[in-house]
Amino acid sequence: MKKGILSFTVSFLVATLFLVFWCSSSVMAQTTLTYSIFFPATHAQAKAGENWAKEIEKRTSGKVKISIFAAGTLTPADQCYDGVVKGISDIGMSLFAYTRGRFPLLEALDLPMGYPNGMVATLVANDFVKKMNPKELSEVKVLYLHAHGPGLLHTQKPVNNMAELKGMKIRSTGLSAKIVENLGGVSVAMPQGATYEALQKGVVQGTLAPMETLKGWKQAQVVKYTTDCTNIGYTTTMFVVMNKKKWDALPKDIQKVFDDVSHEWIAVAGKAWDDADVEGHKFSAELGNKTIKLSADETAKWGKAVESVVDGYIKDTESKGLPGKKAVSEIENLIKKYSKDKK
Repeated sequence: MKKGILSFTVSFLVATLFLVFWCSSSVMAQTTLTYSIFFPATHAQAKAGENWAKEIEKRTSGKVKISIFAAGTLTPADQCYDGVVKGISDIGMSLFAYTRGRFPLLEALDLPMGYPNGMVATLVANDFVKKMNPKELSEVKVLYLHAHGPGLLHTQKPVNNMAELKGMKIRSTGLSAKIVENLGGVSVAMPQGATYEALQKGVVQGTLAPMETLKGWKQAQVVKYTTDCTNIGYTTTMFVVMNKKKWDALPKDIQKVFDDVSHEWIAVAGKAWDDADVEGHKFSAELGNKTIKLSADETAKWGKAVESVVDGYIKDTESKGLPGKKAVSEIENLIKKYSKDKK
């Protein structure tokens, strides 16, 4: 009898210890990460980021849990990158252009190179970083980049030519500020989140941005015209990066999941930008806004006016010992490659 009780007690203890060990292992196996996204939760790219996180969770069988903080609620847009470096958030999505001067080589991506759409801009950005391997990104793990379709001019008064743009205050960011200035406008640096109110209150009379902002940020409600200047279409490159220590702490199989999903999301993000541009155009038209097509002569003038932006970038970067000329050439070749592939 005593032998039976002893045997039962030992078995119970073994089972209990196994259960405790199993539960502890399960808890330890789950990694919870924070993801700061500057877009509002309803924006196409915020949704794409959320779906990316869900796919990571799915493919890791719940070993990774990602908590999303949209609309800059964890870190403001211009502090998002530093927030990742310092560990305020584990993952972040924002714009390189919000910290102008910190990413000198990457600024080449935002030049007025005539990007035809968001998919091409996104593919170019990711290939460019792989080929150039800029040291300025060494503090983080780059998961993927994405970039919007051609930045166009949206105004409260019609702009058919450069003369009508002269002296007009235009919201811009990063290198797009130089585009505005070269076209004769007055650049006013401002993040997207502040643009609606600035237009509404007359702080600025226009904005240089992709079509998607007309719906994604509701800016079609406070502008009346879009000047189609696709020939000088610039983009703004956005990052999805991860804290280096958090990345290094992940098991190799989990890192592979992140890499695989991120690679797939390059195309997802590119398509989301193009779909959002279509929706922005539709939303703006429904409100009665007009699109102005530049004349052939005016198109040539605008193109000539921004040439010095590219030349200035090359001169500035080369003076700092950076391969600015090579960067511009690489981007030109990649735009041609992917524009041809996507026709």
